[in-house]
Amino acid sequence: MLSKIFTTVALAASLVSAQTFTECDPTKRDGCPNPKAVGSKVVDIDFRKGANSFFKPADGTTLKYDDNLGAIFSISNEKNAPTIGSKKYIFFGQVDVTVRAARGVGVVTSFVLQSDDLDEIDWEWLGGDATQVQTNFFSKGCTDTYDRGGFSPVADPVNQFHTYTIKWTPDQLDWIIDGAVVRTLKNTGIEGCAGYPQSPMQIKLGTWVAGRKDAPQGTIDWAGGVTDFTDAPFDGYYQSLRIQDYMGSKGAKEATEYHYTDRSGTWQSIKVVNNGEETEDNTSTSSSASSKATSTTKKPTSSATTLATVSSSASLTSANGTVTQTTAAPTQTTGDDEQSATTAASETMSTGAAPSMVGNMAAVGAAALFGYLVL
Repeated sequence: MLSKIFTTVALAASLVSAQTFTECDPTKRDGCPNPKAVGSKVVDIDFRKGANSFFKPADGTTLKYDDNLGAIFSISNEKNAPTIGSKKYIFFGQVDVTVRAARGVGVVTSFVLQSDDLDEIDWEWLGGDATQVQTNFFSKGCTDTYDRGGFSPVADPVNQFHTYTIKWTPDQLDWIIDGAVVRTLKNTGIEGCAGYPQSPMQIKLGTWVAGRKDAPQGTIDWAGGVTDFTDAPFDGYYQSLRIQDYMGSKGAKEATEYHYTDRSGTWQSIKVVNNGEETEDNTSTSSSASSKATSTTKKPTSSATTLATVSSSASLTSANGTVTQTTAAPTQTTGDDEQSATTAASETMSTGAAPSMVGNMAAVGAAALFGYLVL
């Protein structure tokens, strides 16, 4: 299968480039609406209690709710793509989602953060893969290369609930499964496709069909094959979420929205706004956001275990540069002190480098599904 993936990247790139979309990109246009802020209050959502007004369904989306399983995202045919997006944005923060992925070859379940200028952070599950989950990130919608994806093992994600976390500060991005860090991205200041996601992001949840008969062959191969609907429906279950907006306040001032002051898309240029009034310069908030990340994430309390990122972290070299991903297996420890689980993972990427294709077809998924959702 991997050999097919290597030979079909051009098709995949075409799909993503065509479907990634934002209604108004503030790095390309002036006067875009300010994203509304989640603010300083932690948002807890339990879909086992029914629909929640924090999210808006995409056109054509109808969800059912179960008092044990939560929100049911159901796929009955290849045209189904139930999707919801938050009405408000976080500017750095932490999102914990408890989800059981939809089964079915070619069916994709996605938990994505995406900004108006197309920074993106992804979790994706393939319905025919009961052993792992895929992670990815994008900077300013760049799909010129596919060297940023990765795989992380997880126990039977299509039959068991797990909690998947994105913890995102100005300095570091962690992907976390059940309290253990499985991948870390440092903000090294690199620009281009490998740039660090850093602009206010909306939360998007959904399921969709990558194994459509009319999909590009590269997409079908990435998804594991064409979807057979004789065993439909294929249901994904989002049980609950916890959302923290690290820039949700500056001192006593509550964030109500975020304002792009120029077209750079750097986090330092995006200001926290309180009821129409900009707060102080953002350069002092990096340590504040990092401090919130530390104080709001506790050590896992279960017995010691280990999770590792598999070998999408290959080291490749070309005449133009080097792509290196080295991920040490994090150890889940016990204890009650407020200190997050840590990992020795690091990722260094230089633009123009040879693309590592293992795991990077995940790029097709989140960008293809969520690019069209405009709130």
